[in-house]
Amino acid sequence: MPTAYLDDRAVLRIAGDEARGFLQGILTCNMDRVSPTQAGFGALLSPQGKILFDFLIVEEGDGFWLDTAASQAEALAKRLTMYRLRAPITITPAPLAVMAAWDGAPLPGFVYDDPRHNSLGRRALVARDEAKGDATSDAYHAHRIICGVPEAGRDFPFGEIFPHDADMDLIHGLDFKKGCYVGQEVVSRMEHRGGVRKRILPVMLRGDAPAPGTAILVGEIAIGTLGSMAPSGHALALVRTDRAEEAISAGQTLVAGSAIVELTPDHMVKS
Repeated sequence: MPTAYLDDRAVLRIAGDEARGFLQGILTCNMDRVSPTQAGFGALLSPQGKILFDFLIVEEGDGFWLDTAASQAEALAKRLTMYRLRAPITITPAPLAVMAAWDGAPLPGFVYDDPRHNSLGRRALVARDEAKGDATSDAYHAHRIICGVPEAGRDFPFGEIFPHDADMDLIHGLDFKKGCYVGQEVVSRMEHRGGVRKRILPVMLRGDAPAPGTAILVGEIAIGTLGSMAPSGHALALVRTDRAEEAISAGQTLVAGSAIVELTPDHMVKS
């Protein structure tokens, strides 16, 4: 029953009487469903509908904690401040660390279920001097990869892909009934036209694993890009699903470097 300190995560505090409405108007998730006992998963998009930041979000007291990539926390705070205008809301770094546990392991601190996938387990926001786990963050990310859940900055670059490409519609990161938010028109068009052609899919690598970012080829044609990988050979990859399925139907092999790339049977994350 492992627990891990996620040293690549940071926490922002969004507080004030108007914090919920402020976040509801700009984020992809429905803030009406976020509570002290129910975390949300969402993103802040560009006006063109691409993912600038993603995060888990949970209510506590008069505000919310955002659990986000440490490398992007300062930029996220600046972007939120830009949208805040004169609203009576504070946006500050929180002196907290993020932990994760799976397979039923207990956690200290403010604990909540990860809303993206049932098997991911639970997370906790704890005082930094309490952030001590019996597993590494690499072990957590291997578990996440096996669950088929992508993460911005590891499986796709910030600011370059749409929420559907990153499976946000499958892992509870999009709400299509909540109304307007930044980038919502683009996301709604993609949802209603159907037939998403690119997805981050769980794959298996057979052979020596190449570096993340390596192109996935059918012959000499690139149909995708590898994301993060686990020691078990499980990996995530951003793939043109139509071209991958055509290649598989034709008996062609997908390769990345010297490794053979096999799509998992269902091709999709199951939450």
